[in-house]
Amino acid sequence: MNLEGVGNEVRCRAFPVTLAGTAIRWFNRLPQGSVVAFSDITHAFLVQFTTRIAKEKYPINLLRVTQRAGEPTRKYLDRFNDECLEIDGLTDSVASLCLTNGLLNEDFRKHLTTKPVWMMQEIQNVAREYINDEEVSQVVAANKR
Repeated sequence: MNLEGVGNEVRCRAFPVTLAGTAIRWFNRLPQGSVVAFSDITHAFLVQFTTRIAKEKYPINLLRVTQRAGEPTRKYLDRFNDECLEIDGLTDSVASLCLTNGLLNEDFRKHLTTKPVWMMQEIQNVAREYINDEEVSQVVAANKR
């Protein structure tokens, strides 16, 4: 919907058509007479919803992604990879350093420190071995009970 060049009244009437879910419920609860101009709606909308806008993520954010105690390496790598997908311009060197930093699997971590920089594809290939070992160990431990 292109409202370029139309008046205040048309914009005010068209605005709710663009809303859904929580936003339309918010709009319907606005006190009657609280909107005199389109700028009133835009200001109120921004005040209400600006904090819900997703913040841009940077490579430094990956340092917060760490393997939790008891978390399988496979799940940690899945979470880590999901975070990587949200970061524009992420290099393999930064990603590999952050992944190594957050890793609790000591054997895997030691292996990753044998080389200064890894391509993420290489890490995924090496990770399969450690994940398989970890999962086999869990099955063996469960069978011993």
